Amino acid sequence: MSSADLRDLYQQVIMDHNKKPRNFREMDDANHLAHGNNPLCGDTLVVFVKLDDDVIEDVSFQGSGCAISVASASLMTEALKGKTLAEAETLYDQVHKQMTGEEVDSTTLGKLEVLSGVKEFPARVKCATLSWHTMHAAMDSDHDISITTE
Repeated sequence: MSSADLRDLYQQVIMDHNKKPRNFREMDDANHLAHGNNPLCGDTLVVFVKLDDDVIEDVSFQGSGCAISVASASLMTEALKGKTLAEAETLYDQVHKQMTGEEVDSTTLGKLEVLSGVKEFPARVKCATLSWHTMHAAMDSDHDISITTE
């Protein structure tokens, strides 16, 4: 597959997740949550996590933002369901490295590889990582917290 075909496929996946975000809902039985905000562009979201021991039983989000922000949150929720905290931490690190231009083993990312193009637009990295930083904060806390990325 050519690089142009791959770029088109990635754009299609991003647009699909933006138009029809997966796990876009409030979770009443979440036992971890965090609010995320990017005041530079106006993206805001809440990430809800239901942990059972150290397994992410369920994860969802609500909020508003640009296509990259919403698609990243949607892809994140799909990728994290059923993962252990250790697996989620590894995925968080890999995604963050990928979006900031560091080398990663793309075979570990699966569908999340579509976010790799964000590194070409440094101003959009904060949009794509907001949900990931918010999820990370939610899992580090037993109560509602807020984070701001700038």
